[in-house]
Amino acid sequence: MKINRDLHDKAIAKELSSRFKQYRIAASMTRTELAEKSMVSVGTIARFENGSDIGLLNLIKLLKALDLEEKLDLLIPDPQERPSHYVDNNAPKQRARKRKKNDNDWKWGDEE
Repeated sequence: MKINRDLHDKAIAKELSSRFKQYRIAASMTRTELAEKSMVSVGTIARFENGSDIGLLNLIKLLKALDLEEKLDLLIPDPQERPSHYVDNNAPKQRARKRKKNDNDWKWGDEE
């Protein structure tokens, strides 16, 4: 199944957990072996493989145990490595902020 914006969150979680389970099985690793290598409990691994939420840090530990941590770079790429970064010479943004509209048409109630 292709993950796209049309899928519901639960469907995406189910697909990711299914893919993870396929990687674990392809690595010939049992849940117990993965638990020992990742320091994540067998129950947490089972919950994840069934599509439940396990938390970001546990997910990172599991991906590292299966040597998939490089794939995290694809999830949220480094903005410093975008081609447009080399074109723009501006300082990196520190926060997101919307510009205020300049409303010069405002008048006191007694003005005409």
